[in-house]
Amino acid sequence: MAKTVAAISTPQNTGGIGIIRISGEEAIEIADKIFVPTGSRNLSQLKGYSAAHGYIYYKNEKVDECVALVFRAPKSYTGENVVELSCHGGLFVLRRVLRAVFEAGAVPAEAGEFTKRAFLNGKIDLTEAEAVMGIIGAQGEQGAKAALTALDGALSKKIASLNAVLLSAAANMSAWVDYPDDEIEELSDEKLLSDLCFVRDELSSLLSNFDAGSAITKGVETAIVGKPNVGKSALMNLLSGFSRSIVTDIEGTTRDVVEQTVNLGSLLLHLADTAGIRETEDVVESIGVGRAKEKIERAGLILAVFDRSKELSEEDEEILSLCRNKRAIAVINKSDLECKADLEKIKAAIPYSIDLCALSGDGLKALEEISEKLLCVSELDTSAAMLSTERQRKNTTEAYNAVCEAIDCVNFGVTMDAVNVCIDSAISSLLEMTGEKATEAVVNQVFSQFCVGK
Repeated sequence: MAKTVAAISTPQNTGGIGIIRISGEEAIEIADKIFVPTGSRNLSQLKGYSAAHGYIYYKNEKVDECVALVFRAPKSYTGENVVELSCHGGLFVLRRVLRAVFEAGAVPAEAGEFTKRAFLNGKIDLTEAEAVMGIIGAQGEQGAKAALTALDGALSKKIASLNAVLLSAAANMSAWVDYPDDEIEELSDEKLLSDLCFVRDELSSLLSNFDAGSAITKGVETAIVGKPNVGKSALMNLLSGFSRSIVTDIEGTTRDVVEQTVNLGSLLLHLADTAGIRETEDVVESIGVGRAKEKIERAGLILAVFDRSKELSEEDEEILSLCRNKRAIAVINKSDLECKADLEKIKAAIPYSIDLCALSGDGLKALEEISEKLLCVSELDTSAAMLSTERQRKNTTEAYNAVCEAIDCVNFGVTMDAVNVCIDSAISSLLEMTGEKATEAVVNQVFSQFCVGK
């Protein structure tokens, strides 16, 4: 029998209300040991989805006023008996109540254990469990919508429908190969190829939307680069909405990477304001320039800033070279001044560009629109199935490759046994994604990213 676990499920900070969740077969009995109702019935006498008002006692001392919510298995978040104690939100009080729960027989819950138990008890699959973290971590409307869509099972249903096609094909081939003397209609190459191509195209569509989905849920590592004094820090402050980076007329003010997460339209950008790229004998600034170049290599989006009021310098030319063939936007800053920069040369290296005045904010809307276009989120349907984690992308890629291999086998006239091996591999990858065939190590890795109490 699994132990009954408990944890504080609300943020570890002072608030109006704090909730302690208890889950397991003995959850109601444990809560009854410390909860004294104001009415005549204790918690063990209540039906599921019922609440009672009362007080928490610890070592015969009244600790706090409380409302206890009772959920009976299997109709609870975890699929087990659950009691949620809603107390006042002071940390000292909550910790005393939790200590009382432990002394009454519960043990501390591990990170993500409540959601893990929901998965193990069949309440949700692994993609829906990951969607829980998506909702908790959402920092924008689009990201929250996408996570809720996943929690509602959109991805699970999509994967189940594709697996059904593959399983049907595999079953038909196995029956025909294993029982050649029986009157089993052979699966035609045309039908098999049609099914496999359908699954391949659906998996390809999921993969093609991964970067866009990640941009609104996880965010995009975004490097603001340029030579000194072109307005990188002013752009950082404009996007942040406050003075995050120091802005002066002195070159080389930014010597290290200054970071900030911001919303730009539907995008979540993890901004990095980098040191101005130039040759310098200053040891500290030189280290900052090196880090700026590293950011360019790793960034999912580059905002390359140029001063339109000055001709392009060698440093500008180097930046153009560093950004060539990367996902970058040329931000032509100081749009209120006369243009002396060679805009055609900039656009030849960086096709996407906008005019901006970082001090006034003119051009910010254009930056938002072109960023969404470049990251392919402008037409993203957050109500559709979407991959949200690297684990899901990996499993989908494995399934896609296996299906492509199966198609090649059919086209080259390879035996049905070999085709079936490829299809079985694709099925296994998809079942691992939903958790139906995931190893214990994979499951533990998913839930290790959760906070305690969820």
